[in-house]
Amino acid sequence: MGLLRQISNASTATGESHATTESRTLDSLSESSRTIDGVWADDVEPGDLLIVHTQNSVYRITALGGGLFRVEGGWFSAHDLESAEVRIAGCTWGGRAILTRLIAAPGMCIEFDNTVQTTSVRDVRLFRYDATTICH
Repeated sequence: MGLLRQISNASTATGESHATTESRTLDSLSESSRTIDGVWADDVEPGDLLIVHTQNSVYRITALGGGLFRVEGGWFSAHDLESAEVRIAGCTWGGRAILTRLIAAPGMCIEFDNTVQTTSVRDVRLFRYDATTICH
Protein backbone atom coordinates (compact mmCIF):
# COMPACT_ATOMS: atom_id res chain seq x y z
CA MET A 1 0.00 0.00 0.00
CA GLY A 2 1.39 3.39 -0.96
CA LEU A 3 1.44 6.63 0.98
CA LEU A 4 0.04 10.05 0.25
CA ARG A 5 2.19 13.14 0.66
CA GLN A 6 1.01 16.72 0.35
CA ILE A 7 2.44 18.51 -2.67
CA SER A 8 0.17 21.51 -3.06
CA ASN A 9 -1.88 23.80 -0.89
CA ALA A 10 -3.92 26.70 -2.23
CA SER A 11 -6.13 28.76 0.02
CA THR A 12 -7.25 32.26 0.75
CA ALA A 13 -8.29 33.67 4.08
CA THR A 14 -11.42 35.16 2.58
CA GLY A 15 -12.15 32.42 0.06
CA GLU A 16 -12.04 34.94 -2.79
CA SER A 17 -9.67 34.82 -5.72
CA HIS A 18 -7.94 37.98 -6.89
CA ALA A 19 -9.72 37.68 -10.23
CA THR A 20 -13.14 38.23 -8.65
CA THR A 21 -12.39 41.90 -8.03
CA GLU A 22 -11.61 42.63 -11.69
CA SER A 23 -14.04 43.42 -14.45
CA ARG A 24 -15.39 40.15 -15.83
CA THR A 25 -14.91 40.53 -19.55
CA LEU A 26 -13.82 37.50 -21.56
CA ASP A 27 -10.44 39.12 -22.08
CA SER A 28 -9.91 39.73 -18.35
CA LEU A 29 -11.07 36.20 -17.47
CA SER A 30 -8.74 34.70 -20.04
CA GLU A 31 -5.79 36.77 -18.86
CA SER A 32 -6.41 36.14 -15.16
CA SER A 33 -6.76 32.37 -15.71
CA ARG A 34 -3.03 32.18 -16.37
CA THR A 35 -2.27 33.29 -12.80
CA ILE A 36 -4.83 31.23 -10.85
CA ASP A 37 -3.27 29.38 -7.93
CA GLY A 38 -5.16 26.10 -7.99
CA VAL A 39 -4.90 22.48 -9.03
CA TRP A 40 -4.89 21.98 -12.80
CA ALA A 41 -5.65 18.73 -14.66
CA ASP A 42 -1.96 18.41 -15.61
CA ASP A 43 -1.04 18.47 -11.88
CA VAL A 44 -3.06 15.33 -11.03
CA GLU A 45 -2.04 11.69 -11.45
CA PRO A 46 -4.08 8.51 -10.80
CA GLY A 47 -4.26 7.81 -7.07
CA ASP A 48 -3.78 11.46 -6.07
CA LEU A 49 -6.14 12.83 -3.45
CA LEU A 50 -7.58 16.33 -3.22
CA ILE A 51 -9.20 17.61 -0.06
CA VAL A 52 -11.38 20.59 -0.96
CA HIS A 53 -13.05 22.82 1.62
CA THR A 54 -15.84 24.90 0.12
CA GLN A 55 -17.99 27.54 1.75
CA ASN A 56 -20.48 24.86 2.87
CA SER A 57 -18.82 21.43 2.56
CA VAL A 58 -15.72 19.28 2.44
CA TYR A 59 -15.02 17.08 -0.58
CA ARG A 60 -12.57 14.18 -0.87
CA ILE A 61 -11.68 13.78 -4.56
CA THR A 62 -9.54 10.85 -5.72
CA ALA A 63 -8.09 10.81 -9.24
CA LEU A 64 -8.82 7.51 -10.99
CA GLY A 65 -7.18 8.30 -14.33
CA GLY A 66 -8.67 8.99 -17.72
CA GLY A 67 -10.31 12.15 -16.39
CA LEU A 68 -12.43 10.28 -13.83
CA PHE A 69 -12.60 11.11 -10.13
CA ARG A 70 -14.19 9.39 -7.14
CA VAL A 71 -15.95 12.09 -5.10
CA GLU A 72 -17.09 11.85 -1.50
CA GLY A 73 -18.67 14.47 0.75
CA GLY A 74 -20.68 17.60 0.09
CA TRP A 75 -23.59 17.23 -2.33
CA PHE A 76 -22.64 13.61 -3.09
CA SER A 77 -22.92 12.63 0.58
CA ALA A 78 -26.20 14.52 1.01
CA HIS A 79 -27.70 12.58 -1.93
CA ASP A 80 -26.38 9.13 -0.89
CA LEU A 81 -23.94 9.08 -3.81
CA GLU A 82 -20.76 8.50 -1.78
CA SER A 83 -17.88 7.32 -3.95
CA ALA A 84 -19.58 8.52 -7.13
CA GLU A 85 -17.32 8.43 -10.19
CA VAL A 86 -17.60 11.65 -12.18
CA ARG A 87 -15.60 13.95 -14.39
CA ILE A 88 -14.80 17.49 -13.37
CA ALA A 89 -15.98 19.86 -16.10
CA GLY A 90 -13.86 22.66 -14.66
CA CYS A 91 -14.15 25.70 -12.41
CA THR A 92 -16.26 28.82 -12.65
CA TRP A 93 -16.61 32.08 -10.76
CA GLY A 94 -20.28 31.14 -10.36
CA GLY A 95 -21.30 32.11 -13.89
CA ARG A 96 -21.10 30.47 -17.30
CA ALA A 97 -17.42 31.08 -18.06
CA ILE A 98 -15.65 27.81 -17.24
CA LEU A 99 -11.96 26.97 -17.06
CA THR A 100 -12.02 23.39 -18.31
CA ARG A 101 -8.52 22.29 -17.25
CA LEU A 102 -8.87 23.64 -13.70
CA ILE A 103 -9.82 21.04 -11.07
CA ALA A 104 -10.12 23.31 -8.01
CA ALA A 105 -9.05 26.81 -6.97
CA PRO A 106 -9.85 29.11 -4.05
CA GLY A 107 -12.60 31.60 -4.81
CA MET A 108 -14.01 29.47 -7.61
CA CYS A 109 -16.74 26.80 -7.83
CA ILE A 110 -16.09 23.25 -9.05
CA GLU A 111 -18.49 22.01 -11.70
CA PHE A 112 -18.94 18.26 -12.15
CA ASP A 113 -20.20 16.56 -15.31
CA ASN A 114 -23.47 15.67 -13.55
CA THR A 115 -24.21 19.46 -13.41
CA VAL A 116 -23.49 19.70 -9.67
CA GLN A 117 -21.67 22.91 -8.79
CA THR A 118 -20.00 23.45 -5.41
CA THR A 119 -20.09 26.62 -3.40
CA SER A 120 -16.95 28.77 -3.46
CA VAL A 121 -13.73 26.86 -2.72
CA ARG A 122 -11.89 28.08 0.37
CA ASP A 123 -8.97 25.63 0.50
CA VAL A 124 -7.48 22.94 -1.75
CA ARG A 125 -4.85 20.40 -0.73
CA LEU A 126 -3.34 17.95 -3.20
CA PHE A 127 -1.74 14.79 -1.87
CA ARG A 128 0.41 12.76 -4.25
CA TYR A 129 -0.02 8.99 -4.19
CA ASP A 130 3.36 7.26 -3.88
CA ALA A 131 3.04 3.59 -4.79
CA THR A 132 6.74 2.98 -4.14
CA THR A 133 6.40 3.58 -0.41
CA ILE A 134 5.31 0.47 1.45
CA CYS A 135 3.50 0.57 4.80
CA HIS A 136 3.87 -2.33 7.22
